Amino acid sequence: MLKPLTDKQTKPNIKPSIFSLELHELEAWLTDIREPKFRGKQIFEWLYKKRVSSFEEMTNLPTGLREKLEKDFYIKPLKEVVRQESADGTIKFLFELQDGYSIETVLMRHEYGNSICVTTQVGCRLGCTFCASTLGGLKRNLQAGEIVAQVLQVQRALDVTEERVSSVVVMGIGEPFDNYEGLMSFLKIINHDLGLNIGARHITISTSGVVPYIYKFADEGMQINFAISLHAPNTETRSRLMPVNRMYPLNELMDSIRYYIKKTGRRVTFEYGLFGKVNDTVEHANELADLIKDIKCHVNLIPVNYVPERDYVRTPKTQIFKFLETLTSRGINATIRREQGHDIDAACGQLRAKERKEETR
Repeated sequence: MLKPLTDKQTKPNIKPSIFSLELHELEAWLTDIREPKFRGKQIFEWLYKKRVSSFEEMTNLPTGLREKLEKDFYIKPLKEVVRQESADGTIKFLFELQDGYSIETVLMRHEYGNSICVTTQVGCRLGCTFCASTLGGLKRNLQAGEIVAQVLQVQRALDVTEERVSSVVVMGIGEPFDNYEGLMSFLKIINHDLGLNIGARHITISTSGVVPYIYKFADEGMQINFAISLHAPNTETRSRLMPVNRMYPLNELMDSIRYYIKKTGRRVTFEYGLFGKVNDTVEHANELADLIKDIKCHVNLIPVNYVPERDYVRTPKTQIFKFLETLTSRGINATIRREQGHDIDAACGQLRAKERKEETR
């Protein structure tokens, strides 16, 4: 089992973010300070419709209430440290948090709209051997509001061109289920019709396979899209790539996925990064097909981005297509993920590792 996080990692000594509050929590706070409950909806409108960056701008609130908000909560936007723009329209942001730590957020442009990839932790403790996010280990969980703020910050950038965030993927730095409470609050806030009003079916969560929380998430009854970072067709290879597999072996992971599908009726997406001479042969493809043949799923094949700090190489294109053809010939629904941001530091955690070396040693 994963060791419990320390208080410092779960409860950092920083001011609570106003964006962490669900509407009912904000209304409860207002009741506690003897303010009318209806002010909650007014505050939500200022935060998510008008997207203000200070409490002073909430001009229809009494001065005393604005002062109480300022005293109790943090509202300032994330500080943009670096912005990298790719020729394909992908934009990667490095943001600084109020305690000086940094996180990454990515805007990806598709034919169907603008998608944001958000981060849930400062660093990661799961140690996947191909990922730059794990360099330096885990510093702390993000508050729900620090995850919400990433979406807001990118939406403010899109406001300039009158564009909108149309979908969100929780696939940035960190393991989302390692920050389960923060994740759940984030999902409810961005999904709320008075919040950012992003539909549940336009939100995707990806986990590396923290099995107990897959069962818990299945029982939440949310219509959120669900993805598993699989990356290997057998437990030996997966343990080599992803140490989490030693805690929650592949057979236990597959059992939890079957439970999720039975409970929700929804399919899952298996994310499968292709690493040269590690997991990318036709034999591996057949083994993968055997593993998932009875599961309602889609396989997303990912040509991996090169990470200087890691020692993996990209699978040649001809081999990628052979892998895909093998899966489809076995009746597996599979596609190759469109490459984006190849001309910038696109791999997860890569920009942070480059710009904030003191955090990733």
